[in-house]
Amino acid sequence: MREYDVIVIGSGSGLSIVHKALAEKARVALVAREYLGGTCLNVGCVPSKLLIGPADRIMEIEDAARLGIAAPLKSVDFRGIMERMRAYVQRGVSFLREDLTSTENLDFYEAEGRFIADYTLRVQGEKIDEQIKGRKIFIASGARPLVPPIKGLQDVAYLTNEALLSLERLPESVLILGGSYIGVEYAHFFSAMGSKVTIVERLQRLVAFEEPEVSDLLKRQMEKRMTIYTGATALEARRKGNGVALLLKEESTGQEREVVAERLLVAAGRVPNTDRLDVQKTGVETARAGFVKVDQYLETSKERIWAVGDATGKQMFTHAADKEVEVVWHNATHEDKVEMDFGAVPHAVFTYPQIASIGLTEAEARKTYQVLVGKANYNDVVQGDARMEETGFAKAIIEKDTGRILGFHIIGPEASMLIQEVVNAVTNKAGVDSISNSIHIFPSMSELIPETLNKAE
Repeated sequence: MREYDVIVIGSGSGLSIVHKALAEKARVALVAREYLGGTCLNVGCVPSKLLIGPADRIMEIEDAARLGIAAPLKSVDFRGIMERMRAYVQRGVSFLREDLTSTENLDFYEAEGRFIADYTLRVQGEKIDEQIKGRKIFIASGARPLVPPIKGLQDVAYLTNEALLSLERLPESVLILGGSYIGVEYAHFFSAMGSKVTIVERLQRLVAFEEPEVSDLLKRQMEKRMTIYTGATALEARRKGNGVALLLKEESTGQEREVVAERLLVAAGRVPNTDRLDVQKTGVETARAGFVKVDQYLETSKERIWAVGDATGKQMFTHAADKEVEVVWHNATHEDKVEMDFGAVPHAVFTYPQIASIGLTEAEARKTYQVLVGKANYNDVVQGDARMEETGFAKAIIEKDTGRILGFHIIGPEASMLIQEVVNAVTNKAGVDSISNSIHIFPSMSELIPETLNKAE
C-alpha cells in the first residue's frame, strides 16, 4: 500500500489543493476518474460561456434596432461555435494532463477511487488496481446531472448539460425540463441560435432562489422569444415521431397538456458523486441527497478529511470552491481555524438579461433584521438611459441600524461585473458608506450601485 501526506479526490477545485500541497513538499496523490479539470472546464461554466457569449452577441444585434441601428443577422454558424467550444476545452484538458503527469512528488491516478477503510482508498482503472492511504484527505469529487424519476424518461434520448456539448446540428426545437440556472442559460443559448424553446419548471417561478421581482422580469423577457410553463409537473415522457413528448400537469388548474420538441434537455438539478466513493467506509457522514456534511471549517465528520466544492452542495459555483480551497488548506495546516463565509459568495446567471446576486433576499433578511430596501432602475442613471435600458434594475437590502449590506440583486446588462463593487464591500465587512462616499465615473453604468443604495428607505 502506498502512503501519502495528502490525497485529493477530484481534479476541479482539487487541483488547487494539489498545488498547495506540492508547494510545501508534501507527497501527494490525485485521484480523478473523469473530467480532468473538473466540471467547470469540461461540462460546466467554461463551455457554457463559450456558447452563451455568441448568444449574447446575437441578442445585442437584434436589440440594436431600438437605438436606431439596422443590423440584420445574416447567419449563425452553430457547428463552428460548437467546435470552437470543444477545441478550447480539449486544449485545457491536454495542458492539465501534461502538467500532472510530469510533476514531481505527485502520483496521478486517472482511475476510480472508493474508500475501503479509514483514510484508505482502492483505485481501479484500465491498468491499475491499488490501495492508497492518506494522512490528510480532501474530497472534491463534484456532482453530476440529476435525472428525475419521470415515467418513460429512460426510454427517450434526452440530453443533459453534459451531453448537449456533443451536438453537431442545431435542433429545430428544444424542450427544457428545469427552470433554474442551467435551464434558463441554455434556453437563452438555443433560442438565440434559432431553436424553438420551451421551458417546463415545477416551481412557480424561474430561478426561484432569486428575488421575486428578478424572477418575474426574467420570465417576462424570456417569454418574448420562447414558451414557459411554471408550476408544471412532468408526468411522463415518450417518443413521438422523430422527437420527444412530455406530458405536463399544471398545478394551478390541474390541467394536463402535451408538449413536443425535437430534443429534450433535462436540467433538473445536480447530485453529488459521493455515492461512487463509499465515503461512509472512512467515517464521513453525508446529508441530503448524499452531499458531504461539513462544519464551518469545511471539515467532515472524520478528522483530517475535508470537503470542498459541489461535493458539499452548499454554493455550487467555481469561485465558491476556489475560496473554499483557501479555507480548507489554511485549516489543514494551521492551528488557528478560519470559517468559510458563504454569505459573501456572489453568483451570476448568464441569461439575457443577465442576473447577479449576493447575500440575502428581502424576505430572508426580514426574518432576522430590521431592514431598509433600495431600488433603482438602469435608466435612473445617464448611461442606462442613453442605452435605452428600460427594464433592468438593482435592489439593495441593508441592515437599518448598521448600514451593513445584507443582500444586493441586479438584473440587466453587465450585472456580473456591476455587482463586484458590492462583493468587495460585503467581503471586507464594509457598509453602504464605503460605496456611496467613493467617486463613481460619470456617466458610467457603475453609478447604478450607489444610486440603489442611496434610495434605501
